[in-house]
Amino acid sequence: MSITAFIGGGNMASALIGGLRRGGADGASIVVVEPDPAQRERVVSSFGVRAFEAVDPALAAADRVVWAVKPQSFRSAAAAVAPHTRAALHVSVMAGIRSDAMARALGTERIVRAMPNTPALIGQGIAGLYARPAVDEEGRTRGEAVLAATGRTVWVPAEADLDTVTALSGSGPAYVFYVAEAMVRAARELGLDETAARELALATFAGAAALAQGSDEPLETLRARVTSKGGTTHAAVTTLEALRVADAFVAAVRAAQARARELGDEFG
Repeated sequence: MSITAFIGGGNMASALIGGLRRGGADGASIVVVEPDPAQRERVVSSFGVRAFEAVDPALAAADRVVWAVKPQSFRSAAAAVAPHTRAALHVSVMAGIRSDAMARALGTERIVRAMPNTPALIGQGIAGLYARPAVDEEGRTRGEAVLAATGRTVWVPAEADLDTVTALSGSGPAYVFYVAEAMVRAARELGLDETAARELALATFAGAAALAQGSDEPLETLRARVTSKGGTTHAAVTTLEALRVADAFVAAVRAAQARARELGDEFG
């Protein structure tokens, strides 16, 4: 039986474990190392997997190890895990830890890095992935399978691209919530009640995203089709352009990308 070991059993690990279990993985094929007793009990009761407080000899049977600890905890965790898992494929969903730092700490080049986002918690995530050259096609497939259970995946050719993925889709849900908050606030100030405003705003985001995903047309074309000259949408978009909102979003994504790069430098 193929064994997948999770180092860390928090929210993202739970999303991935849940996806694997829904995809047919046997609970006995998943082991979790999680020091927090409440979280450890949660993953056991929710998914029927085996869980340990600390590194256990059972890790030696793992042929795939998923890293889901906080970046600042990686070095100490790696020191304990590495002696048992040098033959395994390692898949990281940690922010800020580059694959060369992982290779040094774990004694292996077989590493796939992934940057998922929080919609993975409901099976609607998207993750960017990068594989080190030592990872063969089978390894890429097995690494991708961990993330594919919680949404879509996109491979990038260079590890540095993951900093941009982090800034775009990793941080992206916060941008959506930020704009939705503003839309709800505007509707409330104009007299609409909170419940209706929230439902209208969120359904608009979901519907517009689905419309765009189902179309091959450029986003600019889709936007223009809704923006009749002299109409209500034109008034809104003209105001946004005057306030340079698009430029502000570009600056925000650039700031997030720069911070992702700084975290890589710090933890690497």
